Amino acid sequence: MGSGKAYMDNQILKIEPVHKPLNATVEIPGSKSITNRALLIAALAEGRSVLRNVLFSDDSHYFMRCLQTIGYQLEIDETSRTVAVTGTGGQIPKHEGLLELFVGNAGTAARFLTAFVSLAEQGSFRIDGIPRMRQRPIQDLIDALQTLGVRIESEQQTGCPPVRIEAKGLQGGRVSIPGNKSSQYLSAILLTAPYAKNPVDIEVSGELLSAPYIDMTKRMMEQFGVHVERTGNASYRVSNQMYQRREYIIEPDASGASYFLAAPAIAGGKVKITNLTQNSLQGDAKFAGLLEQMGCTVRWGADFIEVEKKDGQVLTGIDVDLNEMSDTTMTLAAVAPFASSPTTIRNIGHIRIKETDRIHAVVTELRKLGVTVEEWEDGMRIEPAKQLTPAAIDTYDDHRMAMAFSLFGLTIEGLEIKDPGCVSKTFPNFFDVFADMCKQ
Repeated sequence: MGSGKAYMDNQILKIEPVHKPLNATVEIPGSKSITNRALLIAALAEGRSVLRNVLFSDDSHYFMRCLQTIGYQLEIDETSRTVAVTGTGGQIPKHEGLLELFVGNAGTAARFLTAFVSLAEQGSFRIDGIPRMRQRPIQDLIDALQTLGVRIESEQQTGCPPVRIEAKGLQGGRVSIPGNKSSQYLSAILLTAPYAKNPVDIEVSGELLSAPYIDMTKRMMEQFGVHVERTGNASYRVSNQMYQRREYIIEPDASGASYFLAAPAIAGGKVKITNLTQNSLQGDAKFAGLLEQMGCTVRWGADFIEVEKKDGQVLTGIDVDLNEMSDTTMTLAAVAPFASSPTTIRNIGHIRIKETDRIHAVVTELRKLGVTVEEWEDGMRIEPAKQLTPAAIDTYDDHRMAMAFSLFGLTIEGLEIKDPGCVSKTFPNFFDVFADMCKQ
């Protein structure tokens, strides 16, 4: 398995099975979600912040390039995984003409930067991405920003990018945001609200998806010196404040860790993830708890999480609401066929509008492997598989499909991953780390 960075489009990677129980310690790169929040906050702070253990992937590169295009000074050192950002205290650098910001297929970059540039006192901005990004909704954020005094529209009136902003500052006031499509809309408003001209009162209508990501946003804002007031069960108030510059260490990516935590559930043995703990900012760190429910042994240390499946331990299926950990859906779906009873995953309808329709993609590829799966609008039921069939897995330009379905290759001879380079979105050297885990 060569370097993920070296893959070209349309390549196919064969995963080699392991023939002994795993016994590995794995270091995971920094969290995408935390990296992009930290970059935005550091740009809004006054002065120079140093971010360490930064994730360098497609998504974070797009975010950094956009900040540089806007006019921010970033000192980037990929070798030491460090980025120093010189913040401007909420004053967005001025420019002439229309500023084009290209975000690829990075959802956090698209949503966070849309709110971010709205703070500018003047200036025209256009945020666009690849064709798939033009299918990913952003209308609820547009509506919220319009309510807060921003001149903004979906350029093609589709409710998706490209987005056009004629900035004149964020006025503030009261706004309602639907919670049932993406938590990133709420996070985008929260992150930029301290620099509005008036306090921002936010009411979330309906069920809030991926609530742990909102907790992450609030906790990170607090770590940089800004307080978010909870004014009700689903309402928040942010008054005029300023982020403080600081040195900040980014946690390993808990979603990326899930594939390695799941590996011993399939192949046996144990895998330890360093520098990730129960107290993580990331809700996906709780994925190990699902493996524990299924029958694995989990150890939570002061600076690690370890999952073990010993000889004789049998996996049992679970029935789980994965709304708050939806990025681990594909990982759990890869473990489920190895259980002795069915696994049901519920309340994940919103992942149909991610990098691909993740419910349908997972079901399609599981069936290709010979797994019996029932699909419905917001979930799936996966039956135990007595025998799995080798296949070439389509990845749908979705990093999580490639990483999760690689797990089947631990036990299936002849499993292949199409377009393995798509992992560069969040974990460019995933297959190197995966191969190293198998060799340890």
